[in-house]
Amino acid sequence: MSRSPLLDLAFGFMPAQVLHVAAEIGLADALAAGPRTSAELAEETGAHAPSLYRLLRGLTVLGAVEQKDRDLFALTAEGRRLRSDVPDSISALIKLFCGPDVWRTWGELAETVRTGEYAWGHVTGMTPFEYFQAEPELSATFHAAMAEHTRAVAPGIIAAHDFAQYGTVADIGGGDGTLLAEILRATPGLRGLVFDQPAGLGGASRTLADVADRAEAVAGDFFESVPGGADAYVLKSVIHDWDDERATVILSRCRAAMRPDARILLLEQTMPDIVTPETRGVVNNDLNMLVATGGRERTETEFRTLLEGAGFTGVTLSDPIPPGAYRIIEAGPAV
Repeated sequence: MSRSPLLDLAFGFMPAQVLHVAAEIGLADALAAGPRTSAELAEETGAHAPSLYRLLRGLTVLGAVEQKDRDLFALTAEGRRLRSDVPDSISALIKLFCGPDVWRTWGELAETVRTGEYAWGHVTGMTPFEYFQAEPELSATFHAAMAEHTRAVAPGIIAAHDFAQYGTVADIGGGDGTLLAEILRATPGLRGLVFDQPAGLGGASRTLADVADRAEAVAGDFFESVPGGADAYVLKSVIHDWDDERATVILSRCRAAMRPDARILLLEQTMPDIVTPETRGVVNNDLNMLVATGGRERTETEFRTLLEGAGFTGVTLSDPIPPGAYRIIEAGPAV
């Protein structure tokens, strides 16, 4: 009997946890200076040396480290991205999505499919954002993970849209201001603000330090109101967190704050009407929204309907932008 590729997928939890442990204990940071033995790495990371040796072999077969000798290991070029101190780090993303909180939420996928109730609320009794407020360490990991992802996709988004046409850009739900900082660095003379809850803005002063003369951080709740007066309102990976009712509230608050000539720019992936193995990324994200937030990934038609229902018109979508296949979904206030 031939081996089923589905069986390989079923055991995908194993490499996920190998990578998570490496990120959690800072193994790649400990390997940054060059090859080391398991005993040396165990002393620095606080791990059990014989067990760490076995983990290092697991990382070797995943291509994250190279076994130079029987007990001598070095980072590979891809493994370098597990370091927390490199610009293209994925360390926080792995710690978040393979960590215990998201992990146990995905363990309740069957319950979500049976009931339609998102698993995070079932497991914790709170929304994920309420839970993050109660768990500062997890909140910091979440915001670091979002910043890592934003740094990866920001260059393509900036290249695909003329931000120089605006005087002021508001990044709504923008966390520590990573996206706003990238836009401002690429667009001399542009001013901007990042708007989020206080916990989300925790690192904004550091992120925006080199553009501080053109940027400000404003705390608030986008379910209540958003700052007025900007020429463009950017929301990256915000609307997919919410069901249609809550998403409409957010969009309506933006609409209420906007001048007639202002634009809204949703930076989101879109779900194709017919999925294929090549669209695995957006489908997986949709399932994650299903269990984690109660939100969803939407089709082009669903985005148009959502925006028009919140008081917008003239909806256009860019082509998918690599590497994350994001699209810029642009609209203006309806008269």
